[in-house]
Amino acid sequence: MALLTIENLPGASVEVPAGTTLLAAIQAAGYDWMHACGAKGRCTTCRLQVSSGLEKLSPPTDAELRYRAAGRLLANERLTCQARLLEGSVSGRVPEATKLPHVQYG
Repeated sequence: MALLTIENLPGASVEVPAGTTLLAAIQAAGYDWMHACGAKGRCTTCRLQVSSGLEKLSPPTDAELRYRAAGRLLANERLTCQARLLEGSVSGRVPEATKLPHVQYG
């Protein structure tokens, strides 16, 4: 099974089942994660700054490409509601702008 490590969320190593979005896996593991549009790819609040393993994720969706073109999503960022981990491991961080006030980050 693929593994997502969230570097600034203590203890957050999340198994990502095949075909599952990163957001669905994060929520299934019991972590609270910002997603203002309800996981429909209509905002950028669920983004993850990927520090390693970007190539192991599914190709960017049309929504992600639109946000990149508009300057709202960096090349190393993915929307967790859109991205799926194809194999191996990915590491990333919750961006400062989308941290939840009640969650303790490292």
